[in-house]
Amino acid sequence: MKTEKILVINPFGIGDVLFTTPLLRRLKNQFRNSFIGFICNSRVRPIISGNKNIDEVFVFDKGYFRDVWRESKISGLRQFFSLSKVIKSKKFDIAIDLSLGHQYAFFLRLLGVPRVLGYNFKNRGRFLTSKIDIAGYHDKHIVEYYLDLLDLLNVETPQWSVSTSENLEIFVPEEDMVWADSFLKNNNISQNDKIAMIVPGGGASWGKTAIYKQWPAENFAELADALADKYKAKLIIVGGQADFDVCDTVLRAMRNKPICAYGKTSLLQLAALFKKSSLAICNDGGPLHIAVAAGLKTVSIFGPVDENVYGPYPLTEEHVVMKEDINCRPCYREFKFQQCAQRRCLLNIRVQDVLKAAGELL
Repeated sequence: MKTEKILVINPFGIGDVLFTTPLLRRLKNQFRNSFIGFICNSRVRPIISGNKNIDEVFVFDKGYFRDVWRESKISGLRQFFSLSKVIKSKKFDIAIDLSLGHQYAFFLRLLGVPRVLGYNFKNRGRFLTSKIDIAGYHDKHIVEYYLDLLDLLNVETPQWSVSTSENLEIFVPEEDMVWADSFLKNNNISQNDKIAMIVPGGGASWGKTAIYKQWPAENFAELADALADKYKAKLIIVGGQADFDVCDTVLRAMRNKPICAYGKTSLLQLAALFKKSSLAICNDGGPLHIAVAAGLKTVSIFGPVDENVYGPYPLTEEHVVMKEDINCRPCYREFKFQQCAQRRCLLNIRVQDVLKAAGELL
């Protein structure tokens, strides 16, 4: 098979980028001598830059570009043409556009990429040379939607089952694993301890509306205390800068003293800690998918979002999803959701049920 130069574009958050890793692996296996490039935003670059199936990562931050453009059209154009020049110089044969928009496909065609594949979502696929019509992500996991695009390259896709599903991947550098060892040692945690990672935030992707998919902080605190009391688990609270307030609320509400690592780790240091731990208890969000990719057992709590589309992948017995199936759930569809003040889908999930699931995994 001839060498191909393939560019994959995923401008979204942590989970979406990790959902791309089975596609990247399949591409590299199918086109063994290929050069694979990847366009992402700067926030997620650390979790994809070490991927062994990618030859080069290109960063484009749409938000930052808009800010620069508002301040100076000349600076914005200079930045855009700089990236365009680099992409054009690579002479990509194929681009796989996962953005669901039309802008990337339009510019890739202008740059001379002969084949641009993607989704025709809301008729935004007019600049794609090959496309799949979708009305949104429903009924199956995004990983499987991404892998469907391989049909446009005549790459055989297996019939989906747990036995043939593709795992997410994250490659953690040795220096981050050494950091995790040192962090645990400095906090008097040994490799024989049961380590429960408590992740009460939801990452940065939803911004100020993240609370609508977060189990109450008080519930996380009660659960963490029960894990320490009943299972003698060592507790580590983790989260990013955007999660600082909710993590702080959990800390103040606890009787047992956990180790506080929120706001203190990089994404890869977080992944390294996950690799050293026994279990993570998370809301729906990027940290959950880092944990899954790191091979850690998880209990995840899902409210307005459909776990069949955005949940742990593949969903095995090592990943338990806690949910409350009420008639209005899931209300997050086509990237919009009802900002429900009652949040019954989350508030009805009981601490004792999450504790039981966690105990079985521990």
